[in-house]
Amino acid sequence: MSSQQTISIKLDESMRERIKRLAETKHRTAHWILREAVSQFVEQEEKREQLRQDALASWTECRDTGLHLTGEEVTGWLDTWGTENEQEAPQCHE
Repeated sequence: MSSQQTISIKLDESMRERIKRLAETKHRTAHWILREAVSQFVEQEEKREQLRQDALASWTECRDTGLHLTGEEVTGWLDTWGTENEQEAPQCHE
């Protein structure tokens, strides 16, 4: 069973009204709107951080090994996606 705690945030009147209107439009509570907004924001930021970490790891590997693909090689490969002539990923090289 998960435990839930209340967290307070201060919002200006304009934002409170916007949330209230959105909640009414969606037939939801303001509480639901805020929980959904926080949930989506945290998920997006976690994905962004994972992408950043993956990019840093890729850069480190490229720097350490010298293996890479050029932008043209990647673009050429991606251009084949979804076509009858879809290609395998090109091999990295020095």
